[in-house]
Amino acid sequence: MLLLLSLVWGSSYILIKKSLVAFAPEQLACLRISISSLAFLPIFLWHFRRVDWSKTRYLLVVGLAGSFIPAFLFSIAQTELSSSLAGLLSSLTPLFTLLQAILIFGMPFAWNKVVGVTLGLVGATFLVYLGQTEGSGNIRYAVLVIMATFLYAYSSNTVKAHLQDMNPLTLSSTAFVLVGPAGLLMLFQTDFVEVVQTHPAGWLSLGYVTLLALAGTVMASFLFFWLVQLTNPVFASSVSYLIPIVALGWGALDGEVITAFHLIGMVLILIGVYLSRR
Repeated sequence: MLLLLSLVWGSSYILIKKSLVAFAPEQLACLRISISSLAFLPIFLWHFRRVDWSKTRYLLVVGLAGSFIPAFLFSIAQTELSSSLAGLLSSLTPLFTLLQAILIFGMPFAWNKVVGVTLGLVGATFLVYLGQTEGSGNIRYAVLVIMATFLYAYSSNTVKAHLQDMNPLTLSSTAFVLVGPAGLLMLFQTDFVEVVQTHPAGWLSLGYVTLLALAGTVMASFLFFWLVQLTNPVFASSVSYLIPIVALGWGALDGEVITAFHLIGMVLILIGVYLSRR
């Protein structure tokens, strides 16, 4: 199950790349949010009575920082970045989670965790400044991916600090349904219907973004929560070690240039994640 989850999440970046063939970044982001929210709607209705509405502001933080805004950041970034580089940089999420936990959320200070974060950031520097190749694209757009990982981390810390007692399916479905209407409203301000009907790759790109939403968001959530229940959160979180490897593999298969600096950066980030979680 861990390998399946890694494959699903690690494939998200190549699916974003393929979806962008026909759709503009904002269309892709809105489609991803809208499809995921509609898929989560039956779960939300089933869990409606379990929602603690006094924590709506935290649920909104999870919806916005954990899904809505990163969907736009990744879509825009991958118009100029390779999918493999985006996937590698996404492994910064657990390091930002730890850094925020210490500096913002009051986690006790520990040197091994600081060393882990530092190594991870050095690895990101390798990727951004030394891993540039002709196929990597405009490296300045890496900042958008780093911003997205920072937001993912803030969402995770918010869950830990304020929503820990809420059923995971109740939490995720509510967070998505809260931001879904905004995604749908923005989507219908675009010409995505015309794009699907007229662009040569319109229907194919729609298939990719649907797969991205249903597998990379909805199904992955089920798998992750199920894995936590069957094992423990520490084992389940080890998916962070495997996602960048999957993303790198898909990028290589799609003809993206992989250099030694990409591998060095990935190894440093993964060592940093390992040290920060000891």
